[in-house]
Amino acid sequence: MQKEFITYLKTKANDKTSFVEEIASVLDIGYDAAYRRINSKTSLSLEESVKLAKHYKISLNKLYEVGSQTTILADLSPPIHNKEGLEAWLDQSHNSVYPLTKLKSSSIIYSAKDIPLFHTLKDSYLSRYKIYVWLKDVDTNMTKEKVSFDDFIKTIPDTLLDSAFKLGEVYKDINITEIWNNTTINGSLQQVLYYFEAGMLSKELALLICNDIEDVIRHVEEQAIKQSLVGSKNKAIYNLYINDIHTMSNTIMVNTPYQKVFFTPFTVISYFKIEHQPTCELMFEFFEKQMSISKLLVNSGEKDRSLFFNRMHQKINKLRTRIQLDNDVFDFE
Repeated sequence: MQKEFITYLKTKANDKTSFVEEIASVLDIGYDAAYRRINSKTSLSLEESVKLAKHYKISLNKLYEVGSQTTILADLSPPIHNKEGLEAWLDQSHNSVYPLTKLKSSSIIYSAKDIPLFHTLKDSYLSRYKIYVWLKDVDTNMTKEKVSFDDFIKTIPDTLLDSAFKLGEVYKDINITEIWNNTTINGSLQQVLYYFEAGMLSKELALLICNDIEDVIRHVEEQAIKQSLVGSKNKAIYNLYINDIHTMSNTIMVNTPYQKVFFTPFTVISYFKIEHQPTCELMFEFFEKQMSISKLLVNSGEKDRSLFFNRMHQKINKLRTRIQLDNDVFDFE
């Protein structure tokens, strides 16, 4: 591996300087010592490898991947254990997304296993409920204390809500393509049913959340027909594909004129960030294949569009009936 690494460094070296002298200068070692490392007679230490990577502006991914076709590195999003951690995650996500609004040709492809989070990050009961569900999954104190949503909604910090709404707004100014299927809505409905049946969500608030989910579906349908994001300052494009074959994954692909990067789920809300370009190209090709076997909803007939969205509304109505009647048997199929 050291041999391949040194060979790669030579392609980055300064043509006006002896490569051996340059290595000696970077590592602050003698000419002979540098020569031995270049010829693999002496192994590079980890510290020396990092110094060389920094000097030649090579990412740690590239440093690790030299000589390997099957190994890549990934960045893990910050851990979330409480409200403060979630707020920091939302702020970091905003800071990552905002620069994309300045690049006209940037775009996002979203494989929607669940309703994409930016559809839910607005001033609504659904937004507050999503925050509640996320924190219930990561905050052990909330689980131990059996905090209900009705109590939680009274204590959500304004700063946390502001961070959520700000992230939801910034997505309006980026070209977005989403791939849904008939089960994309199920996760959100199941979350409402679960906490309602557990006695941690009142009937009144559960029904209000159902109303908000229905509003989201109407909003998505409107954008799919218009092929544009409502309220976008950049007149951003919105395309919705329906895939009847594959299960979605909540993987997000960001495509810019300079590079591709994708985010794939690690736990409920945390993710791996992959910047390795060959892997990103493979993921992009996979998304293109998915879209080629999916229906672009704006090109579908009115009947197909109505059938798809009516099925979503029927599922919401089934959940409403379940909440109102409190029957024992219920499913979304």
